[in-house]
This record gives sequence, structure tokens and C-alpha cells, in this order.
Amino acid sequence: MNLHVANAKNVKGLATELWIESGKIVSQPTNGVVYEDIDANGLTLVPGLVDLHTHLREPGREDAETVLSGSQAAVAGGYTAISAMPNTFPVADTAGVVEQVFRLGEHHNLCDVFPIGAVTVGQDGKHLAELAAMYQSEAKVRIFSDDGHCVADPLVMRRALEYVKTFDGIIAQHAQDPRLTESAQMNEGVISAKLGLKGWPAVAEEAIIARDVLLAEHVDSRLHICHLTTAGGVEIVRNAKKRGIKVTAEVTPHHLLLTDDVVESYDSVYKVNPPLRTLKDVHALREGLADGTIDIIATDHAPHPQEAKDCEWNAAAFGMLGLETAFSIGYLTMVKSGLISLETLIERMSTKPAEIAQYLYHGKIAVGTKANFALIDLKAEWKVDRVRLHSKSRNTPFHEMVLPGMVMKTFHNGALVFDRKAKL
Repeated sequence: MNLHVANAKNVKGLATELWIESGKIVSQPTNGVVYEDIDANGLTLVPGLVDLHTHLREPGREDAETVLSGSQAAVAGGYTAISAMPNTFPVADTAGVVEQVFRLGEHHNLCDVFPIGAVTVGQDGKHLAELAAMYQSEAKVRIFSDDGHCVADPLVMRRALEYVKTFDGIIAQHAQDPRLTESAQMNEGVISAKLGLKGWPAVAEEAIIARDVLLAEHVDSRLHICHLTTAGGVEIVRNAKKRGIKVTAEVTPHHLLLTDDVVESYDSVYKVNPPLRTLKDVHALREGLADGTIDIIATDHAPHPQEAKDCEWNAAAFGMLGLETAFSIGYLTMVKSGLISLETLIERMSTKPAEIAQYLYHGKIAVGTKANFALIDLKAEWKVDRVRLHSKSRNTPFHEMVLPGMVMKTFHNGALVFDRKAKL
């Protein structure tokens, strides 16, 4: 299908239009070619968003999410590329499993689904998984993570960093010292003491980050810090970057907005790993994202079936939905607050994650590239309704919150894969 997107504005607020032929952007219309007009009046044209941290649950946990339902949630949030975390059943620690996930994404063809491979076999932290085989597979895996588990053994972490260096891969670390967080339920502080819940100290995250940036420096390999949450962690990453260490970091939308005081409700929808922190931490995260210390926003979209959340706090699963609300939370916390421009927000949510992961044809709108983009109504506000979300799960912490910025249409390889008006 050939498209003409007219009357749109770009991230700088300037009038723009796109000509698309056979899924790719062309510089000008071709004589004799018929185009379908897409009227984008009042909408802003942005490159498709890219998420480096998505839990799709398939294979093995299809009651919570599938590649299909997760992809539907992704395109509703303006994403055209998502990265599937390996904590599935079986764990994505072999070429066979990552290829299965990759092919499911290709089959559904809503957005590009790039599997992330496990660092260790079964995510047990002991023996390296088939890193080279996953990289050489059809899925071409370059990012590896035991997310949900920390690679706590420093020797295993060093060997992993050394191994992936041979093909310019990345180890994405879930920074959580397991000995300091045994039975932890929320951020360690005044509120955890008040509620009588086992605290999760900031130092448990910061100690691993500090260790791993030193290992990355020693090996001269690429390290990515998943879901950074503490002011101290931001400072460690900032200093590491000044020293030229190859480290990147992400922050989630919920850690940019929510603080640990919401836990006083004992509503397990707010139970997340790593935990919600203090207002001081939130401010440090926003500042880190604004000045580039934190490279990207990643959703850590973590769906769970209702029974895993509708129970007492200690028994509830960790995790929140994130794909469909991520842009609006980023826009609210970072752009509406005056910390960054819309252009910078899109750089943090599209251009930079695509660059880190080396996802071709994503993160930019340019002649010759595949047409992966979204149209957003920046003036619109919408009320989050967990029942109307596309995920199979309902565990959003933003239910009934009114948010700015509404994704209206998403295009993947030139095809319209989400139309909000059609949904509504």
C-alpha cells in the first residue's frame, strides 16, 4: 500500500508530510502512483517508539500475555519495536526459544519483536547460556539479560561481558544484590518501617551497578543497567560515563512518576521490582534522564493474571503494565514539566533505544527507511481504563488517571496497525 500522510507536524512543531511506497519512505511522490491519503491535521508525527524491556510471557505464561496481545498493547502505545525479556517457560536461553518468539512476532506482524536472551542457563546465575548460538540464530540476539534475577556472581558477569564483546553484544543487568534483598517487599525507608514491610535498600542496587561498571571498564565491554531507580545509582552511572565506560541505562515510566508512599494503600498493583522509591529519587531520575545520564525510557511492561495481584501484599507478584501509558507518562513528567523538549523525549523513547540495540529501520523518519511511525494528539487527554487496555492483564497502576498525549495511529512497515478511532 502507498500512503500520503498530510497536514502533520514534526517533533519541532513544523509542518511535515510523508510519502510512502511499498512500506518505505520516499522523498517525493512518483508519477502515476496512487496514494491513500492519511489526514494528520492536528497530530504530531514521531518515529515509532522502541522498548528495550518488555515481558511478553510467551512461551509458558500465556494466561498473562502472549506475543500477540503484547504486540497489540505495544502498537496502541505507539511502539513499532519491542524487546522480549527471556523469563519465560522455558527460559529463552537457547537459539530455539528465541527463534520461536521472533517468528511469533513476524507471524503477527504488528510490530518488530526482538528477543532478549538469558545470560545464564535457566537464569540461575551459574553457567553461561548459549550466547553465541542465540546471536547466530535467525533472531540475531545482541542483548542478554537475566532480568528478574541479578547476575550476582562477579566471575560469571565478567565472563558474560567478555563473551558478548566478540560480537558487540550487551549485557543488561538487573541490579539487585540478592543477599541484601531477601524477602524484601518495598523500598527501605520511613514508610516500610511504618507499614512493617521488609525493606529493599537502595544500596542493593547501587552496589551491583558500581561493581558492574568497573567490570565493564576492565573488559571494555558494553553494559546496560535495567530499570534504574535510585539517586545514588544515577550518580554512579554519571561518573562512569565521564570516565568513558561503555554503560547505558534506562528508567521506567512508573519510576518517573510514582513514589513509595502509594504503598500505604496496600494495593498490590504498586508492588514492583525494583520498588518505587522516594521523591528525592524520582527527582534524580528525571534530572538524569534530562541530562543524558539515563539514556532511555523503557517500560518494563510486566503483565500478571488477576489472581497473581488480587491477594495480600506479601504474596502478590511484582510488576506493572507499561506499554500503553509510557508515552503519556513520559510526556507528563518530562515535557509538561519543562525538563526536556518533545524532540528529546522521542530521542529517549525511540532514537536512542534503537541505536543501543542496533535495530535497523527504527528510531528515525528518513528517506529510504521503513515507514515505522506514530501519529499523536498532544492536546488530547485520556482516562486510563484497565478494562480497555489491549494487554491480557489488568495490572496498571494508572487506572482512572487522566493523562496527556494520545496515540492515534501507529504504522509498521507502512501498514496501519493501530487506529484509536477504530478501537473506540
